[in-house]
Amino acid sequence: MTGQGEVGRRRSLAALLTGRRSAFVVVCVWLGLVVVATVFAGRLGDVQRDDRGASLPASAESTRVLDLQRSFVATASRPAIVVYERAAGLTAADRNGVDSDARAFAQRTDLAGQIIGPVLSSDGRAAQITIPLEPTADARDAVDSIGEVAQHERDGLAVYVTGPAGAAADQRRAIAGLDTTLLLATLAVVVVILLVTYRSPVLWLIPVGAAGVALTCAQAVVYLLARHADLTVTADGAAILTILVFGASTDYALLLIARYREELHRHGDRHAAMRVALRRSAPAVTASALTVAAGMLCLLLADTGATRALGPVFAIGIVVGLAVMLTLFPALLVIMGRWVFWPVVPALNGRDAAAPRLWVRLGALVARRPRLTWALTALVLAALSTGVLRLDATGLSGAESFRGAQDSFVGAEVLGRHFPAGAGSPLVVVSDRAAGPGVRAALAGTPGVQATTVTEPVLNGEHAYLEGTLTDPADSAAAYATVDRVRIALRQIPNARAQVGGDTAVKLDGQRAAQHDRRVIVPIVCALIFLILVALLRSLIAPLVLTATVVLSFGAALGVSALIFRHVFGFAGTDSSFPLFVFVFLVSLGIDYNIFLMTRVREETVRHGTRRATLIGLTATGGVITSAGIVLAGTFAVLTVLPLTQFVELGFAVALGILLDTIVVRSILVTALTIDLDRWIWWPGRLHRYAPKGGVEVH
Repeated sequence: MTGQGEVGRRRSLAALLTGRRSAFVVVCVWLGLVVVATVFAGRLGDVQRDDRGASLPASAESTRVLDLQRSFVATASRPAIVVYERAAGLTAADRNGVDSDARAFAQRTDLAGQIIGPVLSSDGRAAQITIPLEPTADARDAVDSIGEVAQHERDGLAVYVTGPAGAAADQRRAIAGLDTTLLLATLAVVVVILLVTYRSPVLWLIPVGAAGVALTCAQAVVYLLARHADLTVTADGAAILTILVFGASTDYALLLIARYREELHRHGDRHAAMRVALRRSAPAVTASALTVAAGMLCLLLADTGATRALGPVFAIGIVVGLAVMLTLFPALLVIMGRWVFWPVVPALNGRDAAAPRLWVRLGALVARRPRLTWALTALVLAALSTGVLRLDATGLSGAESFRGAQDSFVGAEVLGRHFPAGAGSPLVVVSDRAAGPGVRAALAGTPGVQATTVTEPVLNGEHAYLEGTLTDPADSAAAYATVDRVRIALRQIPNARAQVGGDTAVKLDGQRAAQHDRRVIVPIVCALIFLILVALLRSLIAPLVLTATVVLSFGAALGVSALIFRHVFGFAGTDSSFPLFVFVFLVSLGIDYNIFLMTRVREETVRHGTRRATLIGLTATGGVITSAGIVLAGTFAVLTVLPLTQFVELGFAVALGILLDTIVVRSILVTALTIDLDRWIWWPGRLHRYAPKGGVEVH
């Protein structure tokens, strides 16, 4: 009775969504929602948080230091460093101009303290001025205005704005217009792929329009939660949300279109055809979307703030996309009628012009030697996975984070040639007030810290505040080693309670938090997906096989990407969060296609047995799943056009992994394993005990 009741509810819901009159009601409701959502979606940029506090590891020492820094008003700043250089040596006119600039900078209204300098280099060829800007100041606007003053009529004197504020300004420039760029590029990719897939000048408009509605509504929900429920939204998250919603929504549309077109060959009434298509495809699409959303929500377990913030944003995008594609999209299709497929209109009782002969032949080839096929395929994927050994995920330096030279990092190189390498990004130490002198002595005596730059303790309440300049570049491995040495040295001081922060410590703690996040989240995602598959397929063997195959696919994609990054693109390494993001995206999205295939195989197994059902499932879903994979890979590949290395690497690796999973893992590896295991794939479920053993021929 429970099963019949569930089927009845699905029938009544499908009838409501696709009825001759009710379909128009569904469209009108969504139109009203999207009109309201547009108002809030346009404000998403107002609630984005890209400050350090929003992205730091919650438990890191540098995070606690940043919190304590706020009580020292004069030191809670984001410094911009103006560097002047003349290879032949600064002239008297140069020095007068630098002095004039310093006086002008001192009049700024966004200062968090007194400017420092001008400071002349010992070789007489450079000078620097440090401008402590308020942390809340817009870095791009502030640096632009500083540059306008510093670069005015210099007659051959090179001028750069660097330091934390300069780097932040370059970051802002790189992501300026990011949402628009990604949206237009994603639209172009999706439209081209849909035109090639269906060869219809009209059909592509419906999934693209529905995906646009999903994106607008998802952005509105994210905005409202950020405004009223303290949801953290970053520029990275907002950008990837565009790609994820468009890619996933279009995937769901393709799967529904394929099933709808099948039913149009069997039903003269398009409303009846859509009702059947919805009843048969909605459970798999829903299970797939909820699996992806659950995988994304696992990011909430991350210690790193920036990673943790992405989970709910991505999950919202997936769930909203699912809602739109299972309600608005089918309503639009039935309203438009059969002609929407023109010029290849599905005819009643006609033969599908797009008969998947390729998949029939591939299935027959795999079925001849299934064990040898899956063994060789798994061996090749495992061999590709060894490339992971060449992956350097210890993080990117500031200069490595961009494709092409940026003014702030050129300025940092100039600064390093004439001043201590760590100038502008000092170590920050906060300790117990009484321990200040001892902490200062220990800090000055630690190798890697320039002793003469260690400040006298600044006292405030119970705490003492000190700074010291590193002798190595602030984002170098040597600087990270110095942070560890300082922390070890300060722990030896009784009752000092000293904690080390600053930009270098923040980056080091971020790397270690990313490693912690991988160790925690990866096994949980695997376990969660396994449990969802157990509930969906009512088996233990099939979930084990499917989970193992997508993990193997992830390893191969990561290994190949590591080799290409190093030997083709010339990247020095990857962002420390890169492996985790690629894992979550590939495993969550990759399991989608296995769900689509195996739910169809399970449906056919009741009538044909597992072996033949596998080939029927491959033949029926091969074309549409491949198209869906190409769409999703194409949308993620859009990230490679951006000037930020971490986006290029993420887009390339995810696109490669999706194609690998779609073309190789699902079509060959999973198919061969299912045929070889036969009815044991369903153990210990009912299909294992009672399903007939079928042959491998597909007629």
